[in-house]
Amino acid sequence: MAVQAVTSLRRRAAPLALALTLAGMAHAQTQDKQPSTFAPVIGAALLCHDHLDNAYFYSWLKTHFGPAYKHEGGAYWFRTGETTLWGAPVTEVMVSDDTSEWVFVGAVAEVAPDELEQDVRKAAGVRHVAADASPYPLRVSVPGSTIAYYNAKSKIYCAKFKPLPPRR
Repeated sequence: MAVQAVTSLRRRAAPLALALTLAGMAHAQTQDKQPSTFAPVIGAALLCHDHLDNAYFYSWLKTHFGPAYKHEGGAYWFRTGETTLWGAPVTEVMVSDDTSEWVFVGAVAEVAPDELEQDVRKAAGVRHVAADASPYPLRVSVPGSTIAYYNAKSKIYCAKFKPLPPRR
């Protein structure tokens, strides 16, 4: 009787184990594929065309790319696999935590800032103008997004002051 119970349990456990394995593989595959809403959601936020709600973006990124791989510099960092924005490869997206007076969304692009600026201008019509004549200037758009040098890559972000808490 005990042998029958163990055999029956094994028969039931095998499909469950297979289902969990397939679910894990499917989650890993979705992390390698760009969600269809990546450009409208993250791209619009990076260009300051959207309301910035760090809790929303954190949840969205966690849903589509899994948990943040690091938490530093006042932000949660997510690896995005082989995603692109405006034709430029984007490898990481970060969203502010609640320790800063800023709410921000940022991304690391695998191209130089001048190339990213051209890609954004061609694809979205948003122009980022050099803030000064230095060798590594910040490039700022009228809506407020910024393209900065990040080693040999670019970082593009939108940052806004957090609203004050309501007065009681």
